[in-house]
Formats: sequence, C-alpha cells, structure tokens
Amino acid sequence: MNRFLKLGAMILGAVVVSAAVGVAGLYAWSGKELSKKLVTPAHAFTAPNDSASVARGEHVVRALVKCADCHGQDFGGEILIDDPAIGRIWSPNLTVGAGGAVAGYTDADWERAVRHGTARDGRRLLIMPSNEYQFLSDEDLGTVVAYLRSLPPVDREAPAAKVGPVARALYAAGKFPLFPAVEVTHGADPVATVPVDTTVAYGEYLGAIGCSGCHGATYGGGKMPGTPPDWPAPANLTPAGIGHYSFEDFDRALRTGKRPGGTDINPFMPFGATARMTDVEMRAVFKYLQSIPSRPFGSR
Repeated sequence: MNRFLKLGAMILGAVVVSAAVGVAGLYAWSGKELSKKLVTPAHAFTAPNDSASVARGEHVVRALVKCADCHGQDFGGEILIDDPAIGRIWSPNLTVGAGGAVAGYTDADWERAVRHGTARDGRRLLIMPSNEYQFLSDEDLGTVVAYLRSLPPVDREAPAAKVGPVARALYAAGKFPLFPAVEVTHGADPVATVPVDTTVAYGEYLGAIGCSGCHGATYGGGKMPGTPPDWPAPANLTPAGIGHYSFEDFDRALRTGKRPGGTDINPFMPFGATARMTDVEMRAVFKYLQSIPSRPFGSR
C-alpha cells in the first residue's frame, strides 16, 4: 500500500512540476511578446488644426470610430478589463492632463499609435483596434488628431497594466487578439479619401473603420475572441442576419437600440455613438451590408 501511495505522490509531484515549468515558460515567452517592438514605415502625415477639422474630427471620433467607448466620454481613460485570470487593462488617458499618455505627441506619433497600434518607442499597444483604424483615410485621421488635441486636460492616472495567465495562454493559442497591430499591413502609402455619399464604397469604408472590430471582417458576428464569458456576441450583419431589415428598421436599431419587433438590442452595442451618424452615413452602411455575401452567425 505504501508503495502505491509513494508512486501516486511521485506522479502528482511530476504533474505539479510540469505545470509549474509550463506556466514559467508561458510567462517567459509572453513577457517577451509584451515587450516586443515593431518598426513601422515612415509616412508623410500632417494633421490640421483649423476649427472645421476639429469639428469634423469630433464627429469621426464620437460617431464613427467610437473612441469614447474605450477611453471614456472625457477621454481620460477607463478600465476595460479587470479580471484576475484575464488581467487588468486600462485605456490610456488621451488628454494632456496628469497621467495623460499623449503629451508631446507629434503627428507621426499619433499616426503610429492610431493606424499602426504602436507606442512612440515601438511597443505594440494592448487591445488598440488599429486593425480597423489602419483604414482611416489621411483626411479623417488628420481630423481625429485635430479633435483629440483640442480636448481639455483630464487628470487621471492609470494603474499599471497586468496580463493574466488565461489571457497569456489564449494569446499563445491564437485565441486572444492582445496586439491588434499584428493584423495591420503597416503600409507607407497614404490612405485615400472615400467621397462622402450614400454609396456602397463609402459604406464599406465606414464599416471597416467602425463595425468590423466587433462584428468581424466578414460581419458574421459571433463571440469576440478572448473576451470575458459575460460579454455578448455581436450580431450577424450580413443578409443572413439582418437581410429582413428595411432601411427604417436599420436606422431605428442604430439610433434607439430597438429591433423591428420592438425588442431591445443588448446595450453593449454603442448606440450613443451610432445615434450620431448622419443620414448619409447610415444609408451608405446599410447599402453596403445589403451588398455583401450572406454568412452564418459566428463566421467572423
């Protein structure tokens, strides 16, 4: 009997040691990933500072790319994830107040952060949706920078970010987009302006910069990779999901959060932002979503 107990204890000890070695290896590897730097191409980008650009930038920021949903309505930063297993991640303070992350940012620094998802020193930014923002035209990106530079200072210090064991393991397995910068093409060429009109082309542009991050590149919806269990799964926006919507249904849904039958859409959907869209923008997005292939729910 003692022999079997000793054998069981040895096996259990070996499992514990192996697990500890595995965890140590995961942390060593993911630690290198967290500190890895990315070289981005030089791009001749200049942000304007006139009042018209600031006003346009406010609309792009609040209605189209929805920066306030992560950075807070005052853009002073707020908690995104606070879970022992996943980690503690705050969005940066985008003002020049105490704790602000953008003091002294040049046009190139802003372009690098927004479009390439990297900090001034080349570190990849955590959960910065540059996989969407890489498609911002130079014109719209310029107005975004103009508006963010006009913000009043907010004094808010953020705690140090921590990436938990589950997030590290999911990232290692390719299931958690910890660094969206890896999905950016990092091109050096200017991004052309798409004419503002009720066209499929403009709808495609708006979808790329404001919808695809949650609903997926094919707009099939489904659970977002690596998100906490209580986060809802975004809807299928292809004809298989909302093909029965009229434009009036679509407009009402994005402005009021009500489905055609009157039921409530989960408030995770950023109605505070989409309600600000112009009629031209709403019609362009609707026309584009009607034109794309049907996809089953979850085919992101």
